[in-house]
Amino acid sequence: MPAILSVSEVIPPFEIPQDQASMFAKELFADVFKDIERLLKAFQNGQIEKRHFVKNIEWFKENHSFEEKNRAYIESAVKLGKEAIVKCLNNDNFLKENIPYEEIDAIFFISSTGISTPSIEARIMNQLPFNPHTQRVPVWGLGCAGGAAGLSRAFEYCLAFPKARVIVLSVELCSLTFQKNDLSKSNLIGTSLFADGIACALVCGDDVNVEELSKKAASPSIIATQSTLMPDSLDVMGWELRNTGLFVVFSRDIPQIVEGWLRPNVRDFLAEHKIELEQIDCFIAHPGGKKVLDAYVKALDIPSSMNEISLEVLKQYGNMSSATIFYVLKRYMEMDIPKNAIGLGTALGPGFSSELLLLRWN
Repeated sequence: MPAILSVSEVIPPFEIPQDQASMFAKELFADVFKDIERLLKAFQNGQIEKRHFVKNIEWFKENHSFEEKNRAYIESAVKLGKEAIVKCLNNDNFLKENIPYEEIDAIFFISSTGISTPSIEARIMNQLPFNPHTQRVPVWGLGCAGGAAGLSRAFEYCLAFPKARVIVLSVELCSLTFQKNDLSKSNLIGTSLFADGIACALVCGDDVNVEELSKKAASPSIIATQSTLMPDSLDVMGWELRNTGLFVVFSRDIPQIVEGWLRPNVRDFLAEHKIELEQIDCFIAHPGGKKVLDAYVKALDIPSSMNEISLEVLKQYGNMSSATIFYVLKRYMEMDIPKNAIGLGTALGPGFSSELLLLRWN
C-alpha cells in the first residue's frame, strides 16, 4: 500500500501566548457581551497555551480590507509553503537521501483560508525546479478535514500510479480571515482557537523502493480511507462569504454531534477491514478543540491517553485547520512505532463531514 515517508511542518514567525490573545479579545468584545469574563474562560478551558501567526498581534488591531488580507495570504502561503516542501523532501529525520523536486509526480495543495488563482502550488513551482508536467490538484473548502482528505486523495493517486511520488501541502493562515468587526460568539470562540500552520507530506506508491529512501524501520502505509457527509448539516461549520471576507460559522453543537455520529461511522469503517477499535495502536486525531478530543474519547470509548499527542499539538499550536493532523502524524512518525502497528486517522470538517484513514506501520 502507498506509504507516508516524510512529514514537515513550518512554524509561523509570531508566537502569541493564550493570555495575550485573551486580553486582545477582552478589549474587542467587552462592550458587546455583559458576561465577557465568563465567555473568556474559553481561552483557558481550551487548554491552548500559545499559537503562531504570520502577523503580529498589533496588525489585528487595525482594519484590513479583504483584498489586503488575501494578498497577505498569498505572500505568506508561497513563502512558507515553499519552505515546507523543501523541508519535507530534504528531511534528515525520515529520509536517507533528498528527493529531487523533478521526481515529484503530483502536488495536492490543501487550504481553506485564502483565495489564489493561479493557485499556490503553481506559484511555488515557479520558485522550485519541479518538472513542468507535475500534476497540480488544488483542493479548497474542506476546512479541518482537508489534511486527511489530501492524504486520501494522494493514496488513491498512488494506487493508480504505483511508481508515483506525491506531496500533500497544507497551508492554513486562519488568522488572516479574522474579522475585527464581527462581534459574534462564533468569532469570539474562533479567536480563542484557530491559528496558522503549514505542513507537507510525501506519499509514495508500491513500486517505489521505500527501503532505499526511508530511515525509519517502519513507516505508515495507508490501507484504506473513508469520506462521510452528514445530510442537512451545512450550518455546522464553514465560512459565510461577505463583502469584507470570510466569516466563521462554528456551531456549539459540534462536540455533541461527534458523540452521536462518529462511533457508528468509525465502527462500520473498521468492520469492513475486520478490525476492532481495541486493535488501534495510534489514534491520529485532528484536535479540533479540547471538547472535540473529549468527544472522541466518549464516542469511541477509548482511553484518554490515546489523545495525548493530539492534545499536546493543540496546546502548543492551536487548531490550524487542515494542517493540524500533519503535526500530529509527524510526532507519531518520529517515534519508533513497531511494524504491524495499526493507526486510525480522523478529522472533521465542513459539510458536516468526516475523513478517516486506516494505517499500518510496515
